[in-house]
Amino acid sequence: MVDRANRPSALHAPSAAAPGPQVDISGSGASSRVTARLPSGESVEILLHGATVISWKSDGGEKENLWLSEKAVLDGSKAVRGGVPIVFPVFGPPPANHATSSLPQHGFARTSRWEFLGKSTSEDTVESSAVKLDFGLYSSNLSAEARKAWPYDFGLVYSVTLSKDSLQTVMNVRNEGTEVFEFQMLFHTYLRVKDITTTTLTGLLGVPYTDKVLNNTTSTQSTPSLSITSEIDRVYTSIPQSTATVLENGTPRFDIVRDNVEDTVVWNPWKEKAAAMADFAPQDGWKNMICVEVGTVGGWQRLEGGDGFEGGQVVKSLL
Repeated sequence: MVDRANRPSALHAPSAAAPGPQVDISGSGASSRVTARLPSGESVEILLHGATVISWKSDGGEKENLWLSEKAVLDGSKAVRGGVPIVFPVFGPPPANHATSSLPQHGFARTSRWEFLGKSTSEDTVESSAVKLDFGLYSSNLSAEARKAWPYDFGLVYSVTLSKDSLQTVMNVRNEGTEVFEFQMLFHTYLRVKDITTTTLTGLLGVPYTDKVLNNTTSTQSTPSLSITSEIDRVYTSIPQSTATVLENGTPRFDIVRDNVEDTVVWNPWKEKAAAMADFAPQDGWKNMICVEVGTVGGWQRLEGGDGFEGGQVVKSLL
């Protein structure tokens, strides 16, 4: 792990006296997945394909917090529509004349098969129990096509920690070679909401953004609360506040806390764009989701040989 200040906190040592979280591995091949469940019922489910979180349930396992398309492809043949796909090493279409220019949109992490590295648990009490699941992806495990398109030696360790009311995702990127490389990284989180027309987002006041719906024009968030009234695809950069809050009808639903990353993408395809996506369902599913995507995408992170980078988020369920 990278030695830096304010890194995501480590779990407490487990106590043998308390009931422990359960971790199961199911499926085979591209559909293999890891499921963890706390003694109090909360759960998380992660495909090895893309290390994609496809379910996160809080409130004793009764409340699903993530939106997953009913037509999401889970057989490893394409990226998953919904949950928390991982964007690496490039966000969006790769720029021309850059080392990532031969890669597909959003890179290869979300379409590669990851290795499950194991779990660690905290079991001091039922209320404070947590489980951390680690996944790895390395240059040696890439497809020949991806390796040719981005021929750097790297190692990724992705940690997903389930607590009673929160989900933490942390990415550790390491340059395992001698050649410098640049990358972008983002957690493409689809949050489930009751009604996008009554959903607002706070924590972005005064932050500059690029509006991809309006031909990449730049502007600044001028209101403390962002309402979603049409298709939105904005990249907010260099955000000074660490926390953004999703509200439903004025009531806080999620806190999204960034750690060592400065950017956030806000996305909802709205009716017309959702209808054009073959793997988006139900057709009006855009009404029940908002993507608040934490990462480092406003520029490029540069890693010298042997160096590392670590950044992440904590999403807290408030209801």
